[in-house]
Amino acid sequence: MNNYYLPKLYFIKSSPSIILLLVSILLKCTPIQQSDRFVPDGLISGELGSFHGYTMYSFLFQERQCRIVVPKRPAEGNPWLWRARFFGHRPEVDLALLERGFYVVYIDVADLYGSPTAVQLWNDFYELLNSRYLFADKVALEGMSRGGLSVFNWAAENPEKVACIYVDAPVCDIKSWPGGLQNGMGSKEDWQKCLMAYNFTEEEAKAYVQNPINKVESLVENQIPLLVVSGDDDQVVPYSENAQLMVDQYQELDGKVKVIIKKGEGHVHGLSNPRPIIQFILKNTREHLSS
Repeated sequence: MNNYYLPKLYFIKSSPSIILLLVSILLKCTPIQQSDRFVPDGLISGELGSFHGYTMYSFLFQERQCRIVVPKRPAEGNPWLWRARFFGHRPEVDLALLERGFYVVYIDVADLYGSPTAVQLWNDFYELLNSRYLFADKVALEGMSRGGLSVFNWAAENPEKVACIYVDAPVCDIKSWPGGLQNGMGSKEDWQKCLMAYNFTEEEAKAYVQNPINKVESLVENQIPLLVVSGDDDQVVPYSENAQLMVDQYQELDGKVKVIIKKGEGHVHGLSNPRPIIQFILKNTREHLSS
């Protein structure tokens, strides 16, 4: 079905004036803008807003806060960036991709710590975006801090749906954060919430072998490119306990991985010049888009 505004025509007397009027109306018909897809239609209840000058729709999906930011000129194939955590924080990459026609998407599962419940929510949300709104089949994933848990766990279960992964100081093992069971600071409050999200005792959590660090093989087998940005002095989510374990396995398995280490920096996100991140996402997303 073509997305055009077309007037409903009925049997009328064909006078020259009426014919000229109809021709004028038809000539003025224009394609529906991509943002019109998100007008509340009974499936979702959206609130219109703005994100740095771009149209943003906020709504609830399965009682979770969601946001969709719409580019002014959507790129061919409807590419999208799925942010897993801290919506709006260090938005340089998001804004650069919006300028290039990407949609930016977010669903809040922060309190689920990448658990199977979080992965299922992502599965359902992907289905909404891909089937109803016709987003690209493969998405670029962006995971900051605990967002790494959701990004990696969902990607491992759905590798055919992922174009590439960009993570920034990512959590890759709940024992490291929020558990604090190794060298990292951890978070006692978050650790208790995490145990509840997984329905674990602490002993079960310690024995858990389905963290992202245990799922690298699936990502490499499906040739999912990975970009890691981390500080080498991160005391909250230590690189050595998290992303480095992913990177080492990627390299051992000849996977596509790039690492940017920020010397002397702690748990701080982003780059002063985000160009390498933007180029990585563009390069690894374009090849999956329809032309």
